[in-house]
Amino acid sequence: MNTINRHTLAVLVDNEAGVLSRVARLFSGKGYNIESLAVGATHDPAVSRITIEVLADDKQARLISDQLRKLICVHSVKRLSAEHAIRRELVLFKVAVKDSDARNQVIQIANIFRASIIDVSTGSMTLAVIGEEGKVQAMENLLEEFGILELVRTGMIALERGQYTIDEQTKEKGEFDYGKNVL
Repeated sequence: MNTINRHTLAVLVDNEAGVLSRVARLFSGKGYNIESLAVGATHDPAVSRITIEVLADDKQARLISDQLRKLICVHSVKRLSAEHAIRRELVLFKVAVKDSDARNQVIQIANIFRASIIDVSTGSMTLAVIGEEGKVQAMENLLEEFGILELVRTGMIALERGQYTIDEQTKEKGEFDYGKNVL
């Protein structure tokens, strides 16, 4: 039986209209749900990096990677292994604070998790935390007793540890080459 795991894919694509839609259509067309998605321009304004997390077995993850590589707008695809990747997510929490005691308790929780307090009003506080799922979930569990009014997540972003990058110079043998991106 094939084990379903969370797979993190780093994808370099053209930074132009419609690219994200084409990538997302590939996943929905194959029946996969994207668990997390984060997109942003790279140091090259013509290229964007998409970090995608999907639940799949190893064979399905390879198939998805191979299908992504066939898209003309895709420059490179790399599956990041959990043990060799740095994964982080930004989460904003808007929490109800009824009184100064609740406010002080929320400040203590923020300090413990190295979260930033980014807004304070008479009835609420907004906190920002960066971390892996476990850290974010632990903080969310503690803040629930105060009442989470709103929560927003960026989606997971990831980079490989050490010298390896998604760029050509550090690719391992068998990685996709920019120049061979032909249907």
